[in-house]
Amino acid sequence: MNGILKLPYTMIRPVYERTSFHKSVIDEVHVPHLRDAYKICRSITREHAKTFYLATRFLPNKKQRSIFAIYALCRFVDDLVDEAEDLIENNQLTHDEIISMIESWKSKLIDTYNGRVHDHTILIALADTLKTYHIPLSHCLELIEGVSMDLTKKRYNNFDELYTYSYKVASVVGLMTSEIFGYSDEKALQYAVDLGIAMQLTNILRDIGEDLTKGRIYLPADELKEFGITEEDLFNHKLDENFIEFMEFQIKRAEYYYNEADKGIPLLSADSRYAVYLARQNYSRILNKIRKNNYQVFTQRAYLSTAEKLSLLPKIWWAAKR
Repeated sequence: MNGILKLPYTMIRPVYERTSFHKSVIDEVHVPHLRDAYKICRSITREHAKTFYLATRFLPNKKQRSIFAIYALCRFVDDLVDEAEDLIENNQLTHDEIISMIESWKSKLIDTYNGRVHDHTILIALADTLKTYHIPLSHCLELIEGVSMDLTKKRYNNFDELYTYSYKVASVVGLMTSEIFGYSDEKALQYAVDLGIAMQLTNILRDIGEDLTKGRIYLPADELKEFGITEEDLFNHKLDENFIEFMEFQIKRAEYYYNEADKGIPLLSADSRYAVYLARQNYSRILNKIRKNNYQVFTQRAYLSTAEKLSLLPKIWWAAKR
């Protein structure tokens, strides 16, 4: 926060004046049911993606609302599969019944793209977003395919397998949001893929302990073996030199993808660059938090405080201007 206070307001005013932290971002939508739909999408984003939510508030209002709709869609699909897993484990639903639920949602999504709006909050907001932005249906279907992998796959033999998973659950989100951000060159899309990979790898490293409680290991098996780490070591929370070296290797890989993604930010529309760079910087700092926590990811979750996130605003503003 001190960094913000030291920076003259005139320097950040151009960004601040279009952040729309006030209610007009939603209230300027005059159709009641559509306004309510966007409000719910905004609440979902604010509750479940605090770092991402802060960044989106530096977008123009129309782009903000559309990003909220896309995030809420992604979150709904992810929650659908997560809850399905719990129901299967508790013998409340069969695997076939879960697949049927997912297929039903896919049908509604396809209907929305074909102009038939279902009475579902997220789909109402999505339908409105699609009037302005061309977001390929194929990206949405790939996302569903990716999150559905969690129903049947809890181990990854190598990084190629993990990359495919990360692409489907994260990079396609970057591709969808890129259509909202706007870009001057289609090369930006490959860099959006890189940013998605980087963020998903960050999620995986941050959530190792949580995933182990669910019996999931997203870390490449061949690389674990290379560093002399067994699954038993992971479940026993063995934090030794081998594990530290392994984690540093994984962190450096994620940082490589962040650095590649940086090349795409100048290709985005000027009114979107700051938001994307802010999200990128704050998310990548989670990796440094893991280092500061001495790589303790089994019982400690790395995160940034609100003050830490806000402290970057002036620095990123100057970087985005350059």
